[in-house]
Amino acid sequence: MSSFQITGLAPESFKALFELSDTQLQERHIDRHIADSAPGFPCRVSLTDAAVGEELLLLSFQHLAQASPYQGIGPIFVRRAATQRAQFIDVIPMTLATRLLSVRAYDKTARMIDADVTEGAQLLGLIERLLANHAVDYLHVHYARRGCYAARVDRVPQTN
Repeated sequence: MSSFQITGLAPESFKALFELSDTQLQERHIDRHIADSAPGFPCRVSLTDAAVGEELLLLSFQHLAQASPYQGIGPIFVRRAATQRAQFIDVIPMTLATRLLSVRAYDKTARMIDADVTEGAQLLGLIERLLANHAVDYLHVHYARRGCYAARVDRVPQTN
């Protein structure tokens, strides 16, 4: 098995948005939320679910910006309290392990070359299968029910 890393988004991209007024957020088509259930509001920076009472933003995010027919943008939640980008090496975070997921495999030109749907409890096996194909450069994980981008998966380079 090759090592893999599941990575959240960089918090710096979102920090200033939390300081905007609700009117300024609305002008940018961003919604402010207070989590009223847990789980239910998965943060794409920390790759954890917000606790009840936590402030989040719901906004559009371009998760695949590279020029390709598969360019993608979609809604994500980001917690105000998320200050560090999550990095899980050879571990599946609970926010993924407990949901139905769609996993998409892309090559270096951002062309989708494989995809599948799995329960989060079986995500490890799917990651291993998809990354066994050397044409696969990286994976994108989406929450299957709503189709929202969840996280990126990359191989961890082997050191000799």
